[in-house]
Amino acid sequence: YVCSTWGNNHFKTFDGDIYQFPGICEYNFASDCRNSYKEFSVHIQRALNSNNHPEIQYILITIKDFTVYLRPKLAVVDGQIVKTPYYSSGVLIESNDIYTKVYARLGLVLIWNQKDSLMVELDSKFNNRTCGLCGDYNGIPIYNEFINGVTSYNSITYGNLQKISKPNARCEDPDETQALPSCNGHRDECERLLTSSAFADCRLRLDLEMYIQACMQDKCACNGNEDSFCLCSTISEYSRQCSHAGGRPGEWRTQYFC
Repeated sequence: YVCSTWGNNHFKTFDGDIYQFPGICEYNFASDCRNSYKEFSVHIQRALNSNNHPEIQYILITIKDFTVYLRPKLAVVDGQIVKTPYYSSGVLIESNDIYTKVYARLGLVLIWNQKDSLMVELDSKFNNRTCGLCGDYNGIPIYNEFINGVTSYNSITYGNLQKISKPNARCEDPDETQALPSCNGHRDECERLLTSSAFADCRLRLDLEMYIQACMQDKCACNGNEDSFCLCSTISEYSRQCSHAGGRPGEWRTQYFC
């Protein structure tokens, strides 16, 4: 099972919920939370880049007592910069100009495009053991993430709960009372993009509606600026997830699109 985040602050939990959370602090993305001793944890921090788009600045991974700090084109293990491919204590780090990948023998694979998109795949032995922005991996959407006992959270409240408190961090929590706009005016365009013939092999593998909703939110957030980040990040994610699910997306990028 895969948890991912991409583009305009979209998240998809292990259990399949897709939500938006625009936080710029350091957050627990996914950790083993069954006992006080965590077998692994993955933290992320986003910030706005020079084009005002959110990008992941760094990823901090701990596997047992082993720490990996990733920035674009940089891997630091236990405080030392390392050359990739790097292997030690059951952890392999590979990287090229486009992706950084981390494989851990305990059952974790992490793939980062060094910009906006991060995917973590976990062994099923972690079912019902995780916490963080990726949720609890219990196979049931919404429950324990957005509904906890009798309390129900919106996605901003849920995201803020995952903040890693650091004494000197300067970052504001996103406002929990801000509702996300309704973006129905963009449905037709998003549906057309995501059901194009290039994605014929993806239709039965993924929940199309979730990606249509994410695409609609992207279009709203762009306010008519048709830059490629707005339009392409969710379509890229749909294509990546389709490949990951064993599908074969066709060539959807053109000279004029993305």
